[in-house]
Amino acid sequence: MAVFTPVTLDDLTQWIPPFSLGKALAIRGISSGIENSNFFIDTERGEYVLTVFENLSFEQLPFYLELMRHLAQRGVLVPEPIANQQGRIINPLHGKPAAIVTKLEGDCQLAPAAVHCAEVGAMLAKMHLAAQDFTIRQPNLRGLSWWRETTPVVLPYLPQDGQQLLRSEMAFQESFAASQAYGELPSGPVHADLFRNNVMFDGERLTGFFDFYFAGCDTWLFDLAVTVNDWCIDPASGELDAARTRAMLDAYHAVRPFSAAEQGAWQAMLRAGALRFWLSRLYDFYLPRAAEMLTPHDPAHFERILRQRVAHPAPALYSSLKALY
Repeated sequence: MAVFTPVTLDDLTQWIPPFSLGKALAIRGISSGIENSNFFIDTERGEYVLTVFENLSFEQLPFYLELMRHLAQRGVLVPEPIANQQGRIINPLHGKPAAIVTKLEGDCQLAPAAVHCAEVGAMLAKMHLAAQDFTIRQPNLRGLSWWRETTPVVLPYLPQDGQQLLRSEMAFQESFAASQAYGELPSGPVHADLFRNNVMFDGERLTGFFDFYFAGCDTWLFDLAVTVNDWCIDPASGELDAARTRAMLDAYHAVRPFSAAEQGAWQAMLRAGALRFWLSRLYDFYLPRAAEMLTPHDPAHFERILRQRVAHPAPALYSSLKALY
């Protein structure tokens, strides 16, 4: 959510009338993240979020924005896109696609306790189930195909031990993705980027998930693994915190019970989630794009997490097989 495309109050004043939100009163850039240009905007009808999309096209965006609308209408706590008077939720701004969505209450919880992790786990399971009948299909654009393309690009920047880790993990994930066990995993639309800074809380009450612009169709277990790898770890070491991990997994399982196939795939998915973000952070760190307020994330963080997931057994998805029945 860096600012690649500046938008001034004068720009917003000219652009916003078709949305029936009243006059534009203020605009301020949002500094976190690295994919799109995001702004808080104040209007006579309230506060909203404006996003100018830097990489996604007009043709790609309906998946993300219609998914958000689909989820919001089914009781999942997510921002809802605002349509203009012609019913369009995607509109050009400075020659790029842009959208306005409702602003969630609260703040990001950057030091979560077990209670926060349980709230996230339960809502994530609810989101997966609610999206089952979403009719637009799009693959996870940062999935295995992207890993294959990106690995040779970032390899030259790594020391020998880093190159060895990346090559061996890619070989492992290629083999796993081709296996029968992988093919048995339930799948559908996923968030794929549900980090602490993409969830809002009011105290211990979850108020919503946001930033769906890495969403795509993938296994539900991959989505959960990405989430656990951020919410349930010690940031300094990458180790999983037992209490937070158990809280998230139990809350998810209570809403959408895990299958035996998912139990067998859990460690591989935790590794996949770590690999995906190690690769993207390597790419963003060594091949950055110019942007106002942009601070690339340190790729070493997810290298540590990946090494932890390779070296240590994953926690059980459920405490006993009786939980399956």
